[in-house]
Amino acid sequence: MQNYYNKLLTYAYNIVGSYEDARDVVQDVLEKYITLDKSNIRHESNYLIKSTINHSINFKTRQNKKEVFGEWLPEPVSFENADTKLIRDETASYTLLVLFEHLTPKERAAFILKEGFNYSHAEIAELLDISTENSRQLLSRANKQLKSAKFLPDKPNSRTTEILGKYQAALAQADIRELEHLLVSDIKLNADGGTKVQVVKGTEMGRTATATLLIYVQQQFLMDKEVTFQLLNHQPAICFWENEKLHNCHILQLNSDGLIQEVYSIVDPEKLKNLNKLSPI
Repeated sequence: MQNYYNKLLTYAYNIVGSYEDARDVVQDVLEKYITLDKSNIRHESNYLIKSTINHSINFKTRQNKKEVFGEWLPEPVSFENADTKLIRDETASYTLLVLFEHLTPKERAAFILKEGFNYSHAEIAELLDISTENSRQLLSRANKQLKSAKFLPDKPNSRTTEILGKYQAALAQADIRELEHLLVSDIKLNADGGTKVQVVKGTEMGRTATATLLIYVQQQFLMDKEVTFQLLNHQPAICFWENEKLHNCHILQLNSDGLIQEVYSIVDPEKLKNLNKLSPI
């Protein structure tokens, strides 16, 4: 069963949006399977995948998110971390994980199975115990909400690193004009402080207001932090470290013109504790 672990964990993480919760889901599935009468189970792999997906859907359905400062964001991961057991090319981008929060758990599962794992509608219907027509409807509704977001974004290049450098330099130098030039007009800032760290509620405030707020946070809380550029969930991120411990990270979504259209600021220490300082991009 250990051979299935990474794939099952990847299914679960894509659905629940939390690496630690995904591990709990898969552990529960495997523990129940060990004690199960397997005489009527034809395909162990299919059974475990179906159990993991349904358990993940049930977890997401009943999940009672705590009141957090800002808004709840997924737990970011680094594929360079040796402890991360997710399959890189089958793990959704961070932007997509955020957008998944606007879907029902079954819509999320149908989209992941179709776009991430290339399942047919007949296979999705069997896994989710629905009709093939219902599978098509779930995927159609999901696509409308996800606005053509890519499961895997384009790989970063030298231009990505240049944009990160300009972004951080503008923050450090409190250069609002330069920062505005890097942002789209309808930029949205999303921040998750968990239950302990006060942050602003994510909202579309416009270019000037967002640049002003980002610079204020930099000047007040991040000026003395060590900065690295890394990849988290396939996307460029600026990480702020204090005594080798990650204090805050800004995961960025860039548009085709190289402008920043979303900033996901994760400050919740519970979601940062498993991230280590790794090779910069």
